[in-house]
Amino acid sequence: MNNFEFQTVPHIISHAGAANQLGHTIAIHYPNVKHVLLVTDAGFFKTGLLQPAIENIRAQQRHVSIFSEVIADPPESIVLNAVSQARQAGVDLVVGFGGGSSMDVAKLIAILAGTEQNLESMYGIGKVLGQRLPLIQIPTTAGTGSEATPIAIVTTGATTKMGVVAPQLYADIAILDATLTLGLPAAVSAATGIDAMVHAIEAYTTKHKKNPLSDMLATQALRLLWGNIRTVCHDPQNLEARQSMLLGALLAGQSFANAPCAAVHALAYPIGGIFHVPHGLSNSLVLPPVLRFNTPEAHLLYAELADIIAPQAQGSSSAKSAALITALEELAAELGIATRLRQVGISEHDLDRLATDAMLQTRLLGNNPREVNWQHARDIYAEVL
Repeated sequence: MNNFEFQTVPHIISHAGAANQLGHTIAIHYPNVKHVLLVTDAGFFKTGLLQPAIENIRAQQRHVSIFSEVIADPPESIVLNAVSQARQAGVDLVVGFGGGSSMDVAKLIAILAGTEQNLESMYGIGKVLGQRLPLIQIPTTAGTGSEATPIAIVTTGATTKMGVVAPQLYADIAILDATLTLGLPAAVSAATGIDAMVHAIEAYTTKHKKNPLSDMLATQALRLLWGNIRTVCHDPQNLEARQSMLLGALLAGQSFANAPCAAVHALAYPIGGIFHVPHGLSNSLVLPPVLRFNTPEAHLLYAELADIIAPQAQGSSSAKSAALITALEELAAELGIATRLRQVGISEHDLDRLATDAMLQTRLLGNNPREVNWQHARDIYAEVL
C-alpha cells in the first residue's frame, strides 16, 4: 500500500431542510460572527429558496449580505467584485449557496477578503499563504462536489481557466439539503449526476495518490449515484433520491480531492471553455471514449467498477470494462442528454483546437492511467463527433 495523506471537510450535515436552519447552525458553531455573506447566482436567488435561510440568520441577530452575481465559469472580475463587496461590508463568515461556480467563488472570497495576497499569485497548487474567513458550503446541484474539495476554478481569459488548489479552500461545514434541488430540470440532474460519477471513476483509477479511503468513498459514491440518477430524472420530487444524489456527489468530491481527476476532465475543459457547454455535460460527452482509450491500462479497475454499474457482466476484465462503458453510454441516451459533440455546436474543424487546449491540462493529464498525446486527444474527440 502506498503512503498517502487524506484531507476533507471536518463537519457534514446531511438533512433535508437543514439549509432553513442555517442561522441556528451558525449560532452554534460561530457564536461571535456578526455579518454573514451568502454567495449565489441570480437564477437561484430568484427562486426564493434562500429566503428561509436569510430569515433564520437574522432571527439570530446577525446581519446578512447577498452577492448574487455569480455566473457559470466565473471570470476574475466577478471574484474581485465580490471580494470588494465583502471587505466593504465587513463580513466575517461566507456561505456558498449554489452549484460549483457559486461555491468556488465563495471559497475565494473567504480567502481574499482577509488577506493582502492577490488572486493571480494563488493560481496553482499550495500557493495560498494566509488563512480564510469561516466558510460553509451548501450545494444546490448534485454534481461538482465543490463543497468537499480544496479547488476553485476561475476563467482567466476568453477560453482559459486556472485553478487555485490549497487546503485552506476546504470548507468548515458542508450542508446537504435535497429540498434545494427539487426544482432542477431533468437534463441538469442528469448531466450533474454523470459529472459526479466521473469524479468517482477517475478518482478510483487515478495514476497518482489512489488510496484506500478515496477508493472506499468513490465506490460508495458510485452506488448512490448510479442507484438514484434515473429516479431523480423521472421522479424529480423524490426527496430521498435527491438526498442520496447529494451525498453521492459529496463522497465523490471527497474522493477526487485526494485522488485527483484525469483525462476525462482534461478533455472536457476545452469543450466548456470554448463552447460554453456546462461542465457536467462536457464530462459526459467525452467519458465513454476516454474510458475506451484507457482500457488497456485500467481494465482491472474498470472491471471492479462494473460490478456496481453492470453487475450482470461476465467474462474477462476487458469484457467487464466494455460493459461498464456501454452502461454509461446507455444511461446518457436514456436520460436524453447530448451524446455527440455536433449536438453542442462542435464540428470537424474544431477538433485540432480542442486537442491543443486539452494538452495544456497537464495537472490532470498526468493522473491518467494511460499517457495521452495530441493525436490521442484529437482521436478521442473525433470518436464522439
